[in-house]
Amino acid sequence: MKGMGNMMKQAQKLQNKMMKMQEELAEKTVESAAGGGMVKVVANGKQQIVSIQIEKEVVDPEDVDMLQDLVLAAVNDALAKSQEMVSSEMGKLTGGLNIPGLT
Repeated sequence: MKGMGNMMKQAQKLQNKMMKMQEELAEKTVESAAGGGMVKVVANGKQQIVSIQIEKEVVDPEDVDMLQDLVLAAVNDALAKSQEMVSSEMGKLTGGLNIPGLT
């Protein structure tokens, strides 16, 4: 049973490290841009969009579809970068083990 107690302590340590890392990741951000930087999106490690910046030059009432496409592209790329950042950080914590539900 001594081995089981040791395993439980290790699991507790890992859980505490994960909680701390999640708090740190919530503060980290990634930025993405579309349209040559005309639309910029910032996302955090919780996969939340923190800000969207749109340059005036890209706002054309005659071509709203283009603006929507640029925003969509920038948002999706920012979320993908955010997920990549989280996976990378979690990989460091778990030693590269792919543990379901952690990323």
